[in-house]
Amino acid sequence: MTGQRAAREPYTTRFETEVTSIDGREVWLETSYFYGESGGQPADRGTIGGIEVANVRYDDGEHVHVLAEEPSFRVGNRVLCSIDWSFRMYCMRAHTASHVLYGAGRRLLEDLGYGGFDISEEKVRVDLETSTELDDETLLELDTLVNRVVWESRPVTWDDIPVADAREREDIAFNEATEEGAFRRGRLRIVTIGSEDDNGTTNGLVRRDGGSSDPWDVAACGGTHVRNTREVGPVTVLGRSNPGKGLTRVELAVGPRAIDRRETEKRVALSSRRALGVSLEDVGDELERLEGERDELAAEVRSLRRELVETDLERAEPFERDGLKWVATTVAAVDVNEAGEIASGAADDLADIIVIAGDAGSPYAVVATSGSHSAEAVIDDLTDEFGGGGGGSATLAKAGGFDATPAEVVASLTE
Repeated sequence: MTGQRAAREPYTTRFETEVTSIDGREVWLETSYFYGESGGQPADRGTIGGIEVANVRYDDGEHVHVLAEEPSFRVGNRVLCSIDWSFRMYCMRAHTASHVLYGAGRRLLEDLGYGGFDISEEKVRVDLETSTELDDETLLELDTLVNRVVWESRPVTWDDIPVADAREREDIAFNEATEEGAFRRGRLRIVTIGSEDDNGTTNGLVRRDGGSSDPWDVAACGGTHVRNTREVGPVTVLGRSNPGKGLTRVELAVGPRAIDRRETEKRVALSSRRALGVSLEDVGDELERLEGERDELAAEVRSLRRELVETDLERAEPFERDGLKWVATTVAAVDVNEAGEIASGAADDLADIIVIAGDAGSPYAVVATSGSHSAEAVIDDLTDEFGGGGGGSATLAKAGGFDATPAEVVASLTE
């Protein structure tokens, strides 16, 4: 068999062996069931001869055990080794959950490739190479499929095959750059999550994979796994992000942290139900209805605000400057972009040059012209006088960050 002994016998957590070499805090053993950090899975924790293991490296096929302190035992001594079962089992569950997730991805995503994964105490990340955009609905489907496969108690097995054979099989997911630990002496270690039929039952559930008896997932892997998906326990898909071009990162929690996340989500759902006064099943529809109302109200507010600004422009006293007709006014609760749209629409009808000054976080000015004068030139004059910066075109220009109030900006134009 290829890879680490811990991956072949993941349920072994206590063993006795001989110490073959010591260098300070680094210890080599004749036989080791400790998992050395590899492929995104952290090293096992535990003790050797009663001394805490701080880290385990897997270098060139050998385990280097780094102790928290220099050992009192010597080369040739036999030592009792104990692996932290709680952390080992967590990693087994988390690693298997990542394979279940990838199997779900194969059924939902286009041109799926494997980009790597990582286990931390808080969550598990799986990087997927896919052109499919993972929206919220897809994340929910992934979450459902993962937990369904856990519930279905599918068997998990591991074996090794010649690398040449693996390259000819399209059903095996592997990335040589991220799964170096799965290769050894021309052979490849593969982990298989079986079909429901492998257990002789469908557990009364509707098949989500079209009724096929094909394995759920087959992947090259050098890590530790549980023997059956039911041992994974609760899983919650947390979210997704984009760590790099062509990659989508999906994060999930396993065990107690998955339970905590589901509790949070349920509290939010129940709180929403109470606040909206509808059943839990109707929360989504009610939120959609309220969102539609909000958008309608926002559009109405924008329309009324626009009408108010247009009325202010019409009531503003025109003035002549440089032989051109100008209209300038101040506005409230209108941002610079909206002011620009209003000014552009009024430039041909009201005057040769329209100036709107407002304050949306900081003072700004918008200048629109009918083409008889450069709007950008007016903005340059204003920034020369009041600071800030901006720019635009001959017919529409904007600036902000003035060291003056909107009223002072308008007043400067009529002097």
